[in-house]
Amino acid sequence: MANLANVERVTVHTGITAVLDDISLGVNTGDRIGVVGANGGGKSTLLGVLARTREIDSGRVTHAGGLRIATVAQDDLLDPAATVREIVLGERAEHDWAGQAWIRDVLAGLLGDHQAAAVGGLDARVGTMSGGERRRVALAAALVTEADLLLLDEPTNHLDVEGVAWLADHLVRTWARPDRGLVVVTHDRWFLDAVVTQTWEVVAGAVSAYDGGYAAYILARAERDRIAAVTAERRNNLLRKELAWLRRGAPARTSKPKFRLDAASALIENEPPPRDSVELMRFATARLGKDVIDLHDASLAFGDLPILKRVTWQLAPGERIGLVGVNGAGKSTVLRVLDGSQPLDSGKRKVGSTVRIGVVSQEVRELEALAGAKVIEAIEAVRASTVLDGKPVSASSLAKRLGFPGPRQQARVGDLSGGERRRLQILRVLLDEPNVLLLDEPTNDLDIDTLTALEDLLDGWAGTLVVVSHDRYLLERLTDKQLALLGDGRLRDLPGGVDQYLDLRSAAPTGASPSIRPAATTATAPGPNPAQVREARKEVARIEKQLQRLAEKADRIHADMAAQASDHTAMTALSLALREVDGQVAELEEAWLAAAEIAG
Repeated sequence: MANLANVERVTVHTGITAVLDDISLGVNTGDRIGVVGANGGGKSTLLGVLARTREIDSGRVTHAGGLRIATVAQDDLLDPAATVREIVLGERAEHDWAGQAWIRDVLAGLLGDHQAAAVGGLDARVGTMSGGERRRVALAAALVTEADLLLLDEPTNHLDVEGVAWLADHLVRTWARPDRGLVVVTHDRWFLDAVVTQTWEVVAGAVSAYDGGYAAYILARAERDRIAAVTAERRNNLLRKELAWLRRGAPARTSKPKFRLDAASALIENEPPPRDSVELMRFATARLGKDVIDLHDASLAFGDLPILKRVTWQLAPGERIGLVGVNGAGKSTVLRVLDGSQPLDSGKRKVGSTVRIGVVSQEVRELEALAGAKVIEAIEAVRASTVLDGKPVSASSLAKRLGFPGPRQQARVGDLSGGERRRLQILRVLLDEPNVLLLDEPTNDLDIDTLTALEDLLDGWAGTLVVVSHDRYLLERLTDKQLALLGDGRLRDLPGGVDQYLDLRSAAPTGASPSIRPAATTATAPGPNPAQVREARKEVARIEKQLQRLAEKADRIHADMAAQASDHTAMTALSLALREVDGQVAELEEAWLAAAEIAG
């Protein structure tokens, strides 16, 4: 293990604000680091500092000799006149890159169907491509380089669920090597848990480091706030609720969270499920009646692409549906069919008499007419208060919950950032009190805290919900059922969720639309006897003591690393020691999970 990039006591100001304030940290070979924090909090600035493309006001940034860096920025910096070949492959001769399996893997994974669909394939001009296609080209250009350090800023933006899954798998396969490092800024929580082994949180100019992905980060925040007792009760409730979801839901069963599992159980032992689905269904039925939106024998096509082919679909009161599919499959079009703005070629759309539809579109153009108004004026122009979870909520309180504190409510709409404009759009839609809510990529431009707050709001919202999103975590967290558009004009039920969708896509031959296979069944094993339960509980207690000792050892190593950040030799030795501790913790956590299953 060796140090790739080191930041020593660096400060960066934007105006009079210290975006980064006297921070010291380093990236070593073998590191896969996720960077999280509020919009505008300094995450992209930190990447620029690591790459030495962002000027600093004080401190020092050092690179290992001959360090090769590849970056993908949030902004699209591709030359529209350039071809895919020029951007991704550069001067490489075809016999050179075609003989490299890892380059072919990147081209197939990111540009396969998309490249074939583009006029000219590798010779297609970037200026003719959609945002998602351009993002794939930029990623491919970075991934085919033989870099030592890869810096990615929101790489999942514009990617569909399948693209995000491919990217996560590729990064784990190719960037888990001991001679490479990865730092990625992202708000995609599933991606964090799938890819990273450390999480850096950028808050108020400081950077705090946590072992593990999103699940570990959430627990660490909850414990930090509980111990320090400096955060409002509302914030602690949100974190406990999020942690309860992580421990109960599929992400917790399929990942290896790097945290004290006994502490997690203690924090959530009295936490109810995120929402009471039965009660919400009862409220929704009372508000909507039996009829919501029905499509009868509906057909719609654009040229040779069938969006819907004789589809009959009845949305029920209180249903929560996630809609997935590749970019261009027609997901947004289906939402427009549901809200009535897209006419059908044939068939009928029937809407219940009490239905009130709210739409959060990918665009936020409806705010352009309000550019000169204050945020609170734009909110209260819709409604001064509403009811959520059976309780009245003022427009101002709702704005605070979605990231507009008092002073920020006085800002002009035209001065808001992209993330703030998205928040304001969602607020206005919710205040209009719809009972059918259609969300089209609602996670765009939102940071993790805002996403958590939005999910919390919608947990208590009684109505029918249809969500189009590439954010796999949000789909699994917010919806109870997923449907897929696979390009054949039919809506496919996904009892196995997003995993089943990805299996279908990977199993289908090019151009084919596979049939849904029933989810595999699992035989039920006999339950443990009382003696086995007692032994398992002893094992759990023993492992928890070992985890406690390892946690204390890791804390001491982290303290030493902070004290010796400028000593590269010491940092290498300490990093090796920490890596050894992490390996022991991972093994113990696996054993704890196995014993806890028996102990109950």
